[in-house]
Amino acid sequence: MTDTMARRAADGQPTPDSGNGAGPEGSPAQRDSSDGSFGRGADDREPILEVRGLQKHFPIKGGILRRQIGAVKAVDGVDLTVHRGETLAIVGESGCGKSTTGRTILRLEEPTGGEVVFHHPELGAVDVVNADRRTMHELRPRMQIIFQDPFASLDSRMTVGRVISEPLVINKVVQGQALRDRVAELLTMVGLRPEHASRYPHAFSGGQRQRIGIARAIALDPDLIICDEPVSALDVSVQAQVINLLEDLQRRFGLTYVFISHDLSVVEHIANRVAVMYVGRVVEIGSTKELFYNPQHPYTEALLKAVPQPDPRNRMEIVPLTGDVPSPANPPSGCYFHTRCPYAQAVCSEETPPLRPIGDSGRMAACHFSEKLDLKGAVVASREAVPASATATTEPDAERVETS
Repeated sequence: MTDTMARRAADGQPTPDSGNGAGPEGSPAQRDSSDGSFGRGADDREPILEVRGLQKHFPIKGGILRRQIGAVKAVDGVDLTVHRGETLAIVGESGCGKSTTGRTILRLEEPTGGEVVFHHPELGAVDVVNADRRTMHELRPRMQIIFQDPFASLDSRMTVGRVISEPLVINKVVQGQALRDRVAELLTMVGLRPEHASRYPHAFSGGQRQRIGIARAIALDPDLIICDEPVSALDVSVQAQVINLLEDLQRRFGLTYVFISHDLSVVEHIANRVAVMYVGRVVEIGSTKELFYNPQHPYTEALLKAVPQPDPRNRMEIVPLTGDVPSPANPPSGCYFHTRCPYAQAVCSEETPPLRPIGDSGRMAACHFSEKLDLKGAVVASREAVPASATATTEPDAERVETS
């Protein structure tokens, strides 16, 4: 058993040899009955990440003295809780602040305000926002990121072996022959060959480059990985392969994902819960089945109506939203969505709706009229074929994406 597997076993997390059907090739993943999460921590809902009131404002400067005259509120008060072993997806239109939220959580962008608490297995609950340099050095190996562009995120002057080994060298994990063996092991884990370590990134396809990025992300055996649109730049068949790889790694090592995407079909497959963002704020959050079949916010309904339906019997009338997305530098008063919402009333432009619980299943929505609106889900045209448990919190076992 490698050092990686030994630490996982000591933490009580699944390993390839733990006999839980979590092998990379094959057995169905064991999901918890409460929310369908992979790995541990689903019964007791152990949090690994808590985000409260997170803000990231980029200054707007003008005048001769270049003084600040405003701010782009890219992230404006985001609240999230991520449980160990689950996949939480963040979705929304381009420019809504999804990627900035992920980067700010990791402090790749310094937050303007708010609180980010990461539950470290040795250090306990750590305030990431106010952590000093030494503490961040201990946190970095446990919090990693997979970038959107599989080519721009790799140094074209470095061999694949150097790219993957760099975090291991910087953190002084292994060296010499053990380092080369670890790189070969990581390449094998992501479906590449050990001899690929001597090649340069330009020699690989987009899907292979993303596999290299994934190998680098898991090199330090992290607990949390921010997946920043990891398949949006790939062909559909390659997307399926990369998604299957991410799920296999999650089963093997009990990883937790924050999966950022604008592709709702991918999100429906991979995510346990979904958070919907609009102009820097979370407007709805809930389990995947609940959110897709029974949305509680008008913006979520609009997103679901835009998803193409391959079955003509299930197609819905698409009513495009009127107006433009508000500028995060000058957002409207009240609910940010009221300028485009077909259900808006006077109170929507006057009062900002809080992100509040809807029912007792953990659903949350930021709408004044969530309980009164009859919003349509993704498959409303064939609702009679939807199982009765579709709006419950229990998730079915995940099915693998079929590749073409």
